[in-house]
Amino acid sequence: MTTRERKINTWVIYSIFALVTVGLLYYMYFYKPKNTIELYQELTFSDSYEEIQNLILEGYEENFAEEDFENIQNNTAIRVGQFSLFEYHNTSYIIMTSPGTEKLKVLAVEELPEDIREFFMGIAN
Repeated sequence: MTTRERKINTWVIYSIFALVTVGLLYYMYFYKPKNTIELYQELTFSDSYEEIQNLILEGYEENFAEEDFENIQNNTAIRVGQFSLFEYHNTSYIIMTSPGTEKLKVLAVEELPEDIREFFMGIAN
């Protein structure tokens, strides 16, 4: 093996090592749950409330209390569902989608009753 071939092999090995390292760092520091199943797993298997603080969007911290976290930790979910809420001027729809899938699939669509619509509108404000 020539010196040039050794340099190329060394460069390839260092490049692969660097890519793996960057990939692992990205996964560890920037990975966020992408769907409801992953969010459920994060909340259920986190060791502390402080650990999941990075999952809460800035400005919405008051919507998820430590008590909520403890209730999630101390209970077993019967079902994990994934929903989208579409609000229009006079009506709202809740759309149940497939949790844990790479691409969302619609499972059901329901128009919300007025009292439930008002409840969800109140959460957003």
